[in-house]
Amino acid sequence: MDALDQKLNAAFDGKVLRKDLLHRIKKGTNVPTFVLEFLLARYCASSDQAELDAGMEAVLSTLQENYVRPDEANAAQSRVATKGKHKFIDKVHVRYVEKEKRHWASLENFNSQRIAISEKFYRDNDRLLEGGIWAEVTLAHNDIEDDDYAFSIEDLRPIQLTRFDFTRYTEGRAGFTRDEWLAAVLRSVGLEPTKLSKRVQLHFIARLAALVEPNYNYIELGPRGTGKSYFFSEFSPYATLISGGQATKATLFYNNARRKVGLVGYWDTVAFDEVGGIKVRDPDTIQIMKDFMANGRFSRGAEVIADASLSFVGNIDVSVQQVVNSNEHDLFQPLPPELDLAVMDRFAAYIPGWEMPKNSSEFLTASYGFITDYLAEAFHYQFKHTNRYEEVSKRIKLGKAIEGRDEKGIKKTVCAFLKILHPNGAPTDEEFEEYVSYAVECRRRVKEQMNKRKPDDEFARIGLSYFKAGGEEVVVWCPESKDAIATQEPARRRLSAGNSQAVALATSAPVSATATAPVPTPVAVPPPVIDPEPKEQHFTILYGDTGYSYEFIIGPYLKGAKSLVIEDPYIRLQHQIQNFVRFCETVLRAGTVKKITLITGHDDKTPLAEMAEKLEELKQSLLELDVELDVKLNPNIHDREIRLDNGWIIKIGRGLDFYQKPGGWFEVGANDLHLRKCLETKVDIFRA
Repeated sequence: MDALDQKLNAAFDGKVLRKDLLHRIKKGTNVPTFVLEFLLARYCASSDQAELDAGMEAVLSTLQENYVRPDEANAAQSRVATKGKHKFIDKVHVRYVEKEKRHWASLENFNSQRIAISEKFYRDNDRLLEGGIWAEVTLAHNDIEDDDYAFSIEDLRPIQLTRFDFTRYTEGRAGFTRDEWLAAVLRSVGLEPTKLSKRVQLHFIARLAALVEPNYNYIELGPRGTGKSYFFSEFSPYATLISGGQATKATLFYNNARRKVGLVGYWDTVAFDEVGGIKVRDPDTIQIMKDFMANGRFSRGAEVIADASLSFVGNIDVSVQQVVNSNEHDLFQPLPPELDLAVMDRFAAYIPGWEMPKNSSEFLTASYGFITDYLAEAFHYQFKHTNRYEEVSKRIKLGKAIEGRDEKGIKKTVCAFLKILHPNGAPTDEEFEEYVSYAVECRRRVKEQMNKRKPDDEFARIGLSYFKAGGEEVVVWCPESKDAIATQEPARRRLSAGNSQAVALATSAPVSATATAPVPTPVAVPPPVIDPEPKEQHFTILYGDTGYSYEFIIGPYLKGAKSLVIEDPYIRLQHQIQNFVRFCETVLRAGTVKKITLITGHDDKTPLAEMAEKLEELKQSLLELDVELDVKLNPNIHDREIRLDNGWIIKIGRGLDFYQKPGGWFEVGANDLHLRKCLETKVDIFRA
């Protein structure tokens, strides 16, 4: 242990663990980080190597015994029925079925939609009803034949701390310098600060801002693989990561039918992943979002006040240097048109994701850090119970170019830094000025890009500045655009009197006084419409999502494909083969594929004769359409992927079987997969 490890163990005994233990287990399972650390804290809270080794064995054994994998749902149900009860680690959802006037629970990987649950559990844990929570769940088998359910929840323990002592947390912080505490926070999220520059360290802290500061909105665009969404999907149980398909009024803000507040009422942070792909079916959603981002309240039949912060993360696929030097484009280019200037103006900060390093084991720490859940609880406590805005307002002095929303965004960013790095008191002048400078830069980046986009001077005051304690004014620049004339002095546009089209102002030679013939107005010829080339995508389908048919996922990538290979170990049972038939129908609609190769698995429980009969029937029907189906059995297959001969590879974490079983064959979604609710899974689409 280095000096910081020793200080952390002395000040926060039992609240820290070695992060390399997490890395060792994490690579072999898709369990969220805070769940793994919950187990590591239970079994590996020691510095003795022998005890650590024994603890690691206990963690692995617990995962083996209690964690349900999606393909083991039937075995898990059998275990409960045989033993009478069993404890599982899984994500629990609770839904209210109006027709039956009762609540039913479901476990994400247990594959049962009708698990009886006592009112006390969802009354004490609201988030069971909104997105679900990870928990240790004791399931009991119901032997009463007249009942309409087979399983019930006997006990439920959320995987998060039951009690948090903020005073103890701040007392422990007092023993560390600012830089030591900064290093401890970064190590807690698995990073080694000695491998990162000071500027990049501040970027990572800024990513955490939405977890500590209420109604804080920021955006980060950057290349893939920099961990933009990790902080919301794995770090904190108080944050939720949603895909663009869920951006509806009822899901996000208020469900009029149920008279229930949406996600913003239940989570500290709601993060939009792959923000460039947001699909907004109802324009009112964006208007409500604008109201909420501005002041944390909105009216939708009822006046709703909520504290949730909104984070927007996504990819930017263009050269930043080319963009800042372009008169036509800005760094908000990946955003959909629905996220207009009014939404952008509500961003407190734009984190330059292009400066973040790619995920690599080189940057992972092997030192001690806080148990993720403990730090998440510290952030949650400050989110709910501390307000540093007045403290910042009294101390900060900003320049004349800073306007209303600039000031609010800058101050909230500084507040977040104080909560994360100085929970026990005030920073020094030097430290405070460092946070102010960073906050001003992140807000200037927002304003510069809006100024490029707006044809008039509404956002032209981009020379944001602040005053040091000694009275010296400091103008802050964004490194990527400081020397870019196209960003600092963008070409203005005005309305042409002739055709009311926006045209760029340009300096032209003086017209000769003798000229009499009018200069003809050039006619703009629209460019030919060309189907856009499909792009690489990496996104998460969440539990209960709809809109993810096979056509939506794979359809755009079938263009020009003549053959494909699909590897999926679970095309065995009737509903799985039915899914495969629907997949083949999607492939047929492309009109170019002539051969489909299916590689799937089997075991002793697989009804091979029945499986072969169904696949042979499909094979013959495909031959009538001049498409060959080749089926190969491999009992050792584990991976799931679809490979097209045009170079695209589609990986779906659960394979083709990622749809929920419909509650009945007469409900919406029973036949149309676009409307069918999904299980949670990740999708990666990339070129070979």
